[in-house]
Amino acid sequence: MDLYEYQGRALFARHGVPVLDGGVATTPQEAVELAERLGDRVVVKAQVKVGGRGKAGGVKLADNVDEAKTHATNILGMDIKGHTVEKVMLTVTADIDTEYYFSYLLDRANRTFLCIASTAGGMEIEEVAHTAPEKVVKLPIDAGVGVTPEIAGEIADKGGFPADLRDQLVDVFVKLWDAFVAEDATLVEVNPLVRTPEGKVLALDAKVTLDENASFRQAENADAFADASAVDPLEQQAKEAGLNYVKLDGEVGIIGNGAGLVMSTLDVVAYAGEKHGGVKPANFLDIGGGASAAVMANSLEVVLSDPQVKSVFVNVFGGITACDEVANGIIGALQTLHERGEDVNKPLVARIDGNNAEVGRKILADANHPLITVVETMDAAADKVAELANKEA
Repeated sequence: MDLYEYQGRALFARHGVPVLDGGVATTPQEAVELAERLGDRVVVKAQVKVGGRGKAGGVKLADNVDEAKTHATNILGMDIKGHTVEKVMLTVTADIDTEYYFSYLLDRANRTFLCIASTAGGMEIEEVAHTAPEKVVKLPIDAGVGVTPEIAGEIADKGGFPADLRDQLVDVFVKLWDAFVAEDATLVEVNPLVRTPEGKVLALDAKVTLDENASFRQAENADAFADASAVDPLEQQAKEAGLNYVKLDGEVGIIGNGAGLVMSTLDVVAYAGEKHGGVKPANFLDIGGGASAAVMANSLEVVLSDPQVKSVFVNVFGGITACDEVANGIIGALQTLHERGEDVNKPLVARIDGNNAEVGRKILADANHPLITVVETMDAAADKVAELANKEA
């Protein structure tokens, strides 16, 4: 989960990392109230999870409250690389003598943690690494040891940071590591980390990514930092129903049991769709081990709520849940949706195999439901569902 800058700064402050006073506003009037509290000179920054805000006009300096209001008014609602600005952060200003770059991240390729530091901050670290690689230091971090003051000092020395800032930098580096570990982050980045003319070290930016797999340990963060506006409403609906669903840009709704089977289903539908108007899968939906009427009803409700969906492919391999239960689940789901008042009118192709497959197919055949087509093989079912989606388009 990527955090907004204002959220990252709040997380840094929680761990004692020096940040400037500030706050977030969703309206020009809230920006005025913040500016009045912070003082005359403030920075107004668009809060979007994408870079390039300054170049897009999303970062402005205000010398008084009226200017803060004007900038907030202009920035709120702005489109920055496809992201609509719904919040602005206001902070007090700081004079800058020198800018640095610093980050900790999960290095998946080398199965370790990595520290990247540079005395050339204020620009993209990739650009610095390309144009001046000698200014970038990369040090693996042993998870069993972490970042002690001694290791933080080594980072400062190898990075070529000023000796007169060493004590401050060691303190900041240790606290950033503490935040990285305590909050189950996969990235903490400060760009720029600055030196003021008075020789004080400040974090003027905060880029943080939290590991959603650790959200069970971080219930407070999950509640405080969740961004409902950035979540697809269908994905949210599926999550509330306990379903593993990802929205895609296609016309064939997919329901399967098991991530591997669903991924294979996406492939065969995409391949079959090339012959039928280029239709593609509309989603990934894994119902796991259960295919009861309730689970199938919730799954179908989510899939059919997508206006792009023209047909649905239910591809289930019966194991612990036998195919006769799956078949009854499909029929029961359609009945449940009807009772809920849902208008179900999209064709459904069912391919069920495995435990009690013949019994399950017979149940579906005997039901003679006008929307259900039973196909025995996955390839043939994919071809059929793609054909139906193309007809409905």
